[in-house]
Amino acid sequence: MSLLGVLRGPRQVLFGAGQRHALATVTAALGSRALVCTDARFGATAEFAQLVGLLEQAGVHVTTFAEVEPDVPVHQVTQCAQLAAAARPDVVVGMGGGSCLDLAKAVAVLLAHGGSPADYYGELRVPGPVVPVVALPTTAGTGSEVTPVAVLTDPDRVSKVGISSPHLIPQVAVCDPELTLGCPPGLTASAGADALSHVVEAFTAVRRPLTTGLATERVFVGKNELTDTYALLGVRLIAGSLHRAWSTPDDVEAREAMMLGATAGGFALGTAGTAAAHAIQYPVGALTHTPHGIGVGALLPYVMEYNRPARVAEMAAIAVAMGASPDASAEDLADEAIDRVAALLASVGIPATLAEIGLPADQLRWTAEQASGAERLVANNPRPLDVDGLERIVRAAHSGDRAALRDAVLPTDDLTTPAGAR
Repeated sequence: MSLLGVLRGPRQVLFGAGQRHALATVTAALGSRALVCTDARFGATAEFAQLVGLLEQAGVHVTTFAEVEPDVPVHQVTQCAQLAAAARPDVVVGMGGGSCLDLAKAVAVLLAHGGSPADYYGELRVPGPVVPVVALPTTAGTGSEVTPVAVLTDPDRVSKVGISSPHLIPQVAVCDPELTLGCPPGLTASAGADALSHVVEAFTAVRRPLTTGLATERVFVGKNELTDTYALLGVRLIAGSLHRAWSTPDDVEAREAMMLGATAGGFALGTAGTAAAHAIQYPVGALTHTPHGIGVGALLPYVMEYNRPARVAEMAAIAVAMGASPDASAEDLADEAIDRVAALLASVGIPATLAEIGLPADQLRWTAEQASGAERLVANNPRPLDVDGLERIVRAAHSGDRAALRDAVLPTDDLTTPAGAR
């Protein structure tokens, strides 16, 4: 098999304690009029006031939108773009969690190309470069600071929607782990579970056949040699730091490792993509109104169990990255990887079942049917998935019965052929 390596990212990533103080310099290099997007919580902090002050001292005129809501309701993208139109910003700065960064990226599309967000739903529908974005994350989770996607909530659709294009990747990511110190345990757990799901799903995603058009025809191409490197880096960092960051919010080393792990996850998912856990979480989140990270965290061990027959070697590598002895057999290590992931998530309070987060028992088939509509994510899963397969995962995750997914290879499986080649 020929090696495939595809990686996309910002022009610059500045990572480390105190790097937020470089924000003004990198922003001023891109423009003199900035739209700054954040939420009410971060917008009320001394750190935010200091950062805006630094921008203004650097000669950047700042227009602020400090009303970003969780999961980015689509109307906010239009609202923010309309607010900014008169100011004619030539750079957009997103500060905050993943929702703030996603809003900044979506607004940058509208400022450059007009129309409504719905015009750009899906992959590769952004026609050209957008207003440059500088991303400064304040949580360690989504990796949005380096990814080509903005996820939105549209009231006309059951599940979340995404705008996916390499043009959405921020020009600069400024990642300062000091901004995550003191992050509440609940948010640390949710964001950390999201980051863990990114690295695991990217590392175990479908491996597509190498073609000359693969990287230009798809935003998310599946696992490859370059994304695998970032994914395993993220697994190692998150496994060693998530519980510490959750239990001791001011543990500087744990916060640094978590933010670097989340950014590595962004690089991995931004090119490889995610799969079934994310596909199922979208309808689960719509029904239960739980944070994204809680949903994907609850689902991840069950999705790993379902995918295990197709990804024994990869799951063995995950176990070793999480601290397991490499002397065991690949089969035993694959089992240990799933156990270790489940134990880590449980240690930070992630629910073990979908029943615990409120998914109604009479909505399990509906959840599977809705998840099947996330075609990009389903196609990126390493083991073939139809509605029945999705329902098996949902039912196992609802009851907490991982063993129900430990069966022989199904007649419909062809584990020698990449799913994306079908």
